[in-house]
Amino acid sequence: MNKNSYKSMLEAIQAFHDKHDFKNNGGEDLAYRVALMAEELGEISACVTKGKSKKDLAEESADLLILLMGTAISADFDLNEAFWQKLEKINQRKSKIVNGKIRVSEFRGVEK
Repeated sequence: MNKNSYKSMLEAIQAFHDKHDFKNNGGEDLAYRVALMAEELGEISACVTKGKSKKDLAEESADLLILLMGTAISADFDLNEAFWQKLEKINQRKSKIVNGKIRVSEFRGVEK
């Protein structure tokens, strides 16, 4: 297994889903998965706001990545392809400083 390969990561997550029979036990329900991702994002936020270690932040970020990749499996879309398409799209955008922080967004409905 190549631990630097998206394909290997996806296969490992698929094996995890299969091991626990997510498909037949509600683990691939998209609304449920969104709730789990929101929970993990809250844990990432807690790491930052409570000054937890980088190790804790990395672990919680990995949880979210695993859930995101598992959601791609559950919803049957190619997250790798979606990633590269989105990155190409956002690379075409201009950045703007908003409240002292850089934003790269479409800025819909906002004067430029």
